[in-house]
Amino acid sequence: MGFRILVIDDEPTLRESLQIALTASGYELKTARTGEEGLELFARESPDLVLLDHWLPGINGDQVLQRIKDANPEIPVIIMTAQGSVDLAVQSMKMGAFDFLVKPFELDQIEALVQKGLERTRLKKELEWLRAQYREKFRSGGIVGASPKMKEILELAEKLAASSDTTVLIEGETGTGKELLAEYLHSLSPRASFPFIPVNCGAFPQELLESELFGYERGAFTGASEKGKAGRLESAEKGTLFLDEVGELPPPAQVKILRVLEEKEYFKLGSVEKKKADVRFIAATNKELNQEIAEKRFREDLYYRLNVVPIAMPALRDRKDDIPVLVQAFLDEFCHLHNKDCKKVADATLELMLNYAWPGNVRELRNAVERMVLLSGAKTLEPRDLPPPIRRDQNPRPQITIPLDTPLEEVEKTMIRSIFSHITRNRRIAAETLGISLRALHYKIRRFNLDRE
Repeated sequence: MGFRILVIDDEPTLRESLQIALTASGYELKTARTGEEGLELFARESPDLVLLDHWLPGINGDQVLQRIKDANPEIPVIIMTAQGSVDLAVQSMKMGAFDFLVKPFELDQIEALVQKGLERTRLKKELEWLRAQYREKFRSGGIVGASPKMKEILELAEKLAASSDTTVLIEGETGTGKELLAEYLHSLSPRASFPFIPVNCGAFPQELLESELFGYERGAFTGASEKGKAGRLESAEKGTLFLDEVGELPPPAQVKILRVLEEKEYFKLGSVEKKKADVRFIAATNKELNQEIAEKRFREDLYYRLNVVPIAMPALRDRKDDIPVLVQAFLDEFCHLHNKDCKKVADATLELMLNYAWPGNVRELRNAVERMVLLSGAKTLEPRDLPPPIRRDQNPRPQITIPLDTPLEEVEKTMIRSIFSHITRNRRIAAETLGISLRALHYKIRRFNLDRE
């Protein structure tokens, strides 16, 4: 990456020395003798770093610094000042200068400071590039919403993104795209320039989860690293912490997360020093948290802290309008990724995909399309190219036979047991399938002792 440096100084010898030294180091240099000339060059050349003399003919260094910072608050400005003006240089730093050097100085001193300032510029440019790529990911099909349900969810996400602190709880079955929606929210928010840090709450043993979330100090426990460790919460500073499968949080971690949400502070393991948490929380779950609360596995107060704005991600079987769009998006992705000729899907193949229940949701659909792209040599994907479960499972919901003289209570018990065995263990979906309320289903489960099976 080639960097452009602007030098504003009225000493010809110093300008010439800096021109020779910094050009030899690979930088492009522009020089100005006065503050007015420097501001004109700054506006025209858009430098990556400015070396600014404090004492200048015409407008002085403080005025130049103020105008530069008004135009670009992030640019590093290094003040060069004569001996005896250190107090003025410190004042300049309070105005936003990156650092200062007292004249006369060695060229290796200025080169080291320039390198340090440009490193910050480089990181900022990389971050801007990554942010642009991140937004392009969603514009080019990272999240698809052709169905009315998904359009409604995406519109809600866009409204929520404007608030950088509102906590969101995303509910839905596995594979529906909860993490992708969380990333989408983050990418549109004022926190988008800072990290999006996911943590799967069910992926760590209880004894490791807290150290993963909060980090630890040296010697906090047996086997702790000598250097200590930053937790996911610290890594997400000013950004977003995504708590995936939040229903899997063990009780001790639930208490600590609740404290962070309420007080915006936490302790690293083994530390007595409070750390501030400037983080937005987005949580996701495929569990029925109301049921987890009823069974004393999830804190009710934490639920209400997380559930400020709930978003229910629909199952793919409930948003079939999205299937053709998703299939095309995945086809484009995998044909490009695996260097395959563009493929199309036969009408009969798409019909089978539309009729399939997709228990694994969008994740299963994505995997199916990648499999077809890799294994089929034809330009058109026919039904025979589909994974076997999709080809043969065109009526995935099983049939049961119940004798007419079966008592109604046994009929209900058999229906509930069969749905749990063959369709879903998710009680909300089971209630919808039966056409009853979730509360009614919970009552019948307790009445028939089905929660013990």
